[in-house]
Amino acid sequence: MGAHLVRRYAGYPEPDPLNLPTFSPELGFPEGRKERVMIATQKEMEDAQLPIEQRDYCAHHLIKWLKCRRDNWPNFLACKHERHDWDYCEHQDYVMRMKEYERERRLLMRNKRIEEKRAAESLGM
Repeated sequence: MGAHLVRRYAGYPEPDPLNLPTFSPELGFPEGRKERVMIATQKEMEDAQLPIEQRDYCAHHLIKWLKCRRDNWPNFLACKHERHDWDYCEHQDYVMRMKEYERERRLLMRNKRIEEKRAAESLGM
């Protein structure tokens, strides 16, 4: 509780969550990274009338869950598996975004250490 305040007070660099990452996504991955792919198409999301804020990488699970709820109404408990799949996908997406944020933060700290080391060497310390 309050770790982010300590980091800001101590002057550690923090990435801006509203901007794109400043480092290459391939940095540190010699074989490259697997790119995320949207499974639900724009047409499917429009047909399902998904709000803009729910059109993410888990939209295909949400569409399945909403369809199941519609087809099995009023027995909404028949769709527990679809709901679980959607919740799990949302959780995995959140974890991935937090890992990306932490990777960006650590790379910023690494750059700061490298720059401080170069500055110390140029001063002859």
